[in-house]
Amino acid sequence: MNPFPHRVIATLLGAMLLACVAAPLLAAEKQTFVLVHGATAGGWEWKRTGQFLTDDGHTVYRPTLTGLGEREHLNSADIDLQTHIDDVVNLILFEDLHDVVLTGHSYGGMVVTGVMDRIPGRLRHVVFLDAAVPEDGQSIWDLFGNDSPPDPERFRDGFMQVPWVEPGAKPPYNVKQSIKCFNQPVSYRNPAALALPVTYVAFVPKDQSAEQRAKTDRSWQNAQARGWTIRTFPGGHVAQQEDPRGVASLIAASVADRNATPAPAGE
Repeated sequence: MNPFPHRVIATLLGAMLLACVAAPLLAAEKQTFVLVHGATAGGWEWKRTGQFLTDDGHTVYRPTLTGLGEREHLNSADIDLQTHIDDVVNLILFEDLHDVVLTGHSYGGMVVTGVMDRIPGRLRHVVFLDAAVPEDGQSIWDLFGNDSPPDPERFRDGFMQVPWVEPGAKPPYNVKQSIKCFNQPVSYRNPAALALPVTYVAFVPKDQSAEQRAKTDRSWQNAQARGWTIRTFPGGHVAQQEDPRGVASLIAASVADRNATPAPAGE
């Protein structure tokens, strides 16, 4: 009897068994997450989401950007976007982190864009959560079309004034933020940064259509043009506080996303 077919069958069965064992191990691989908050907030905003990720066995860093959150004592009208990019870059370098899953929310998209440009070799995946997705040389004001002079009532003494910054509130609370964070352009031109796998997540409230949002959201459009993975998640702009477990699972699942080939210009 020819043993060859039996050896082939045994080899195939062995390969199938290896695949069955490897897939769950890959899915269960532990990650290092750096979660970057949005404007006026702080690392406290990611406490519950971060705890869920930690409970799942991951390593989590929740940096608070200079002048905000518990670092309010450093607040100044001289703080700019570059300061906040330096905050995250230095965290990653001084903690000697590698294969980082970098996540930015809202204004945090500007920050992580700058981090991508500076140290792409330290990053494994990037997730933009309802976040700004700027082009190279854009500020967040440029991205959202703020071409007219700023309203003097909203921007006073070098700071952006917003209704959710409430004097006398009990910590944790939102903190006023320097205008320079919003009018300073970001660099996004490093070829290694452009090649990173990225996921863009739109938080979509119940009363909003994802299809309509895609037609009007410049960040969504920029992400799609780059071939990034597009995901949606039900909830408001701070869905990470509304459903921290769901957002934690979403971030972890996004690590497996891979960029598509962008469509040629004009298509």
